[in-house]
Amino acid sequence: MSAGERQSIKPAAFEPLNPEAAPTKARIPLSRWLMFASVALFFVALWFLFTARSLEITVVAEEEANISLSGFVLPFGERFLLRSGTYPLEVTAAGYHPYESDIEVTRDATQRQEVILQPLPGRLALASEPDGATLSVDGEVLGVTPLKDLPVEAGSRVLRLELPRYLPLEQTIEVTGRNIQQRLDLSLDPAWAEINVSSEPSGAELLIDGIPRGKAPAVLEVLQGEHELTVQLPGFASEQRTLSIEAGMAQDLGTIVLTPATGVLSLRSTPSGANVSVDGEFAGQTPLELELTPNMDHRISLSRAGYRRASETLRMEAGSSLERTLSLKPLLGDVLVKLNPAEAELLVNGKIVGRGSQTLSLPAVLQRLEARLDGYETGKRSVTPRPGLEQLVEIQLLTPQAARKARLTPTITTAVGQTLTLMNPVDSPRNEFSMGASRRDPGRRANEVLHPVRLERPFYFQNQEVTNAQFRQFQASHNSGQIEGNSLNREHQPVAQISWQQAASFCNWLSQREGLTPFYKEQQGIIIGFDPDALGYRLPTEAEWAWVARIRGEALQRFTWGDDFPPKDVAENVADNSSAYVTGRVLNGYNDGYVVSAPVGSFKANERGIFDLGGNVSEWMHDVYIIPASSGVVATDPLGAQRGDNYVIRGASWALGRLPELRLSYRDYGQAGRDDVGFRIARYAE
Repeated sequence: MSAGERQSIKPAAFEPLNPEAAPTKARIPLSRWLMFASVALFFVALWFLFTARSLEITVVAEEEANISLSGFVLPFGERFLLRSGTYPLEVTAAGYHPYESDIEVTRDATQRQEVILQPLPGRLALASEPDGATLSVDGEVLGVTPLKDLPVEAGSRVLRLELPRYLPLEQTIEVTGRNIQQRLDLSLDPAWAEINVSSEPSGAELLIDGIPRGKAPAVLEVLQGEHELTVQLPGFASEQRTLSIEAGMAQDLGTIVLTPATGVLSLRSTPSGANVSVDGEFAGQTPLELELTPNMDHRISLSRAGYRRASETLRMEAGSSLERTLSLKPLLGDVLVKLNPAEAELLVNGKIVGRGSQTLSLPAVLQRLEARLDGYETGKRSVTPRPGLEQLVEIQLLTPQAARKARLTPTITTAVGQTLTLMNPVDSPRNEFSMGASRRDPGRRANEVLHPVRLERPFYFQNQEVTNAQFRQFQASHNSGQIEGNSLNREHQPVAQISWQQAASFCNWLSQREGLTPFYKEQQGIIIGFDPDALGYRLPTEAEWAWVARIRGEALQRFTWGDDFPPKDVAENVADNSSAYVTGRVLNGYNDGYVVSAPVGSFKANERGIFDLGGNVSEWMHDVYIIPASSGVVATDPLGAQRGDNYVIRGASWALGRLPELRLSYRDYGQAGRDDVGFRIARYAE
């Protein structure tokens, strides 16, 4: 074919044989998809199994626990399969606190976790016989019986029930916990015993420790410990018995036969303060009451320095009473008083008698002379005139500046910080008084014999008892000890467990430290006597202690708080309710806040500014112990024997709480240290 004959080829549209039969896309069947998914899950599970760790969780509890782990976890009984990481864990069981915590799964193949569930508190119902007891659990007060549905933590618990007038009850119980109810019924034993007492005649009033408790015959409930029973009836002498009571141990005291009362003589004198003798035996000083045997003659004699003796014979009926006032005639003596400057005004016992020097006729008793003039300090002297013998008294007045140098300071402070107050009995309303106690004084002991004393020499008296800290500057190793876990050895508690020799040696040590002449004579460390003229430190004399503690104006106090018993307010540290388990004999119903000794000065001082005379610790006196003679002879500034086997102890202590011991006339003695005996110091002022 020639070129000219060639024709071009053109594309032509494709047409299917069957226009309606269009081509379709091939589809994968569902069964094949399911097969693919199963294979994928198989490989994922196989991967998890190869990479997962085994964790065993053990729960310690009495009840079946529910365990919940958040995240992708496969449980197998008590084991779980899970990959390493942190998972929140929650465990619960009936009767237990829920447990929640994050648990850390490491790469170790096998791991174990123990969970200890804490039980919920138990529910305690407790009743006591009688009701009203205070319940403490492990020392914490939870309420007063009866108690219901009281939550108490599970475990071993110490229960304690306390109720006034009953013995404390202590019991250990196992509290189940888990909200389980437990019930206890407990009975308290009484802390008293029944005392059966009758009187002849009947109807006598019965007092326990001075508190009325009924009339005889009677059955009394008396708390355990030592008590004083007093049986009294008008017209009859009172009878006293010391009771030692054991809880639950009844006692029958039988019939106490009362004897008819003696005649009571109320005796006064003009002037007062006269020494009284009955049938030759010293009985005290006016004003006072005397018990006289009825239906017989008694010779009553009165004497007072500077006055003539007065006597009278009396007879009294049984149970009768009589009042007598006897006047004493003065014995006069001449006193020449010279004053300088001459124009000074002169006073005798506070009354003006004129100006300038003059001769006075005065009763032969202690007289207080004063001279005063503007621009000068008042001059004071004391003199006891002597009948038939003229005496000379010169009073030189000083300017204030000169007087200050001559005057004794009202207080002094020792080298170890103790404060002592000046006591000048001559300037007080009363410097002559009776030591001891009348036989009519309830609680009086046989060694409290009445005898007259007079104090004329001024002295310094320590305001507080010597403390452990002060005594350890003398003896660094001293330890006052402890009682039932209660310390006696703290710095500001009074020193205890020291002998009389140690107390006296402390006084000499302090005197030497301050350059004073020691009062006590010492040989190879032992006190063998004393020098009455020395101005060094010493122990107070018994007379000084009694004057400081008992004299209040013209009166003699029975207790530090007054004359009533028991005290209405807390006044001293004595054996109180809190001391019962230490001492066994207490002042019932009294609580001073201290089981044993208190820091010195914790209670109110007396009117002279002196603390703890009726409590805290009893105190060593300077005097050798004797039972005084009832001679009626007045002893002036008595010091007692140079040495002896035992020494006087005065004042009550934290361990004493009975009526006889709390009286200010109570006397004890010893020579060795005791846990309730300490001391204070004194010294003469001139």
